[in-house]
Amino acid sequence: MSGPVETRSVGEWRGLKKELWRQGKILLGVVLALWLVEIADVLVFGGALDGYGIRPRSLSGLLGIALAPALHGGFRHLMANSVPLVVLGWFVMLRQTHDYFIVAAASTLIGGAGVWLIGDANSVHIGASIVVFGFLGYLLSRGYFERRFLPVVGSVIVGLMYGGALFGILPGQRGISWEGHLFGFLGGILAARAMSRRALPAQG
Repeated sequence: MSGPVETRSVGEWRGLKKELWRQGKILLGVVLALWLVEIADVLVFGGALDGYGIRPRSLSGLLGIALAPALHGGFRHLMANSVPLVVLGWFVMLRQTHDYFIVAAASTLIGGAGVWLIGDANSVHIGASIVVFGFLGYLLSRGYFERRFLPVVGSVIVGLMYGGALFGILPGQRGISWEGHLFGFLGGILAARAMSRRALPAQG
């Protein structure tokens, strides 16, 4: 009896290590790509790539919805986004690795569309914070939608760690895309709502 149990537990441990390694490669790969883009923007393009961000209510600005999360206004801006992108991104991955891509896509599209619709017409919006706030919205609301112990605990932990960042969704902060933060956050909440239906057991 002990042999099969031991073999199965070793296999599970190896599978967990493999998945953690995969998650680490995804997270570090995304951040590395962002840094390479910013290095190229500063050294080769002289900051010109930032002009490809979201330009509200401009046809050319629609492309920025997809490009804005990869663009940053300097290395300090990118550094401020890199750590929460990894930390919150890993929390999103804890249930299933591919949840990361679903939430990132939802916050990018919904957040970018919101910025394009209501942002200042003379502004350009860039930065991965739109995705960071999407992760934050997803993680904070997931416990509410799923009503299970681990998601609730996760929401509480994330709230304690990053709850202060919610001030970033308020208007009136010069040089800060509160619109991107707000709509990225809402995109994460909508993703949590949609994905909770998949996670909850069928009733009836």
